Amino acid sequence: MADMAAKGESPEILFWVGCAGSFDERYKRVTRAFVKILQAVDIKFAVLGPEETCTGDPARRAGNEFLFQMQAMSNIQVLNGYNIKKIVTACPHCFNTIKNEYPELGGAYEVIHHSTFLQQLIQEGKIKVEGGSFKGKKITYHDSCYLGRANNIYEAPRSVLEALDADLVEMKRCRTTGLCCGAGGAQMFKEPEKGEKDINIERAEEALATGASTIAVACPFCMTMLSDGVKGKDRENDVKVKDLAELIAESQGLQ
Repeated sequence: MADMAAKGESPEILFWVGCAGSFDERYKRVTRAFVKILQAVDIKFAVLGPEETCTGDPARRAGNEFLFQMQAMSNIQVLNGYNIKKIVTACPHCFNTIKNEYPELGGAYEVIHHSTFLQQLIQEGKIKVEGGSFKGKKITYHDSCYLGRANNIYEAPRSVLEALDADLVEMKRCRTTGLCCGAGGAQMFKEPEKGEKDINIERAEEALATGASTIAVACPFCMTMLSDGVKGKDRENDVKVKDLAELIAESQGLQ
């Protein structure tokens, strides 16, 4: 973004990469897949690079309001300094925080989750999806809490999967009654409390019960938790956990 601003240019969208998309080895592949899609459809985008810091979501969820406001104000200062209007992110936690919690601190932007953005690109005909390798394959989709219940986004990810011509099979608990992967509310960063079963194991069992060979997710936390759950059931060889961006990139031969 700094380079673009120095040339007096502005992007169509700012791609907010997020902590997982920047540092988590597995989720970096999602970042790369999404960027390849943006490049393939000629969308002029920018990233903040080293100027991007955590949105503050984990701090606020864990109860550290002071740290959240410090992180948020720092980001808002940078975004407003570049006069950013439109932000796309692959992380529902970043999406929810920037969209719903930044406005009260002076940061009002059009914020779009990448599932909705991919849906728009498909509807506009910019991405032409041939079923190909996914035709007839069973895929189940896990609803992220911050995408589904918090922001009522249920159809966008499903319409992206339907465009792949795959056989979309739903888990018993889905949409408004979807089960959390177990990582929300800053639980990602601590060991679970004692109980009969970890939530991610319970959710992985529900996903595996559908008989799907791919579990589609749209959130880095969900990806980590469900991947661990699938490994816990010794099914990582025949069942893959993939992000929507990766599936679309694969269908376009961009991987």
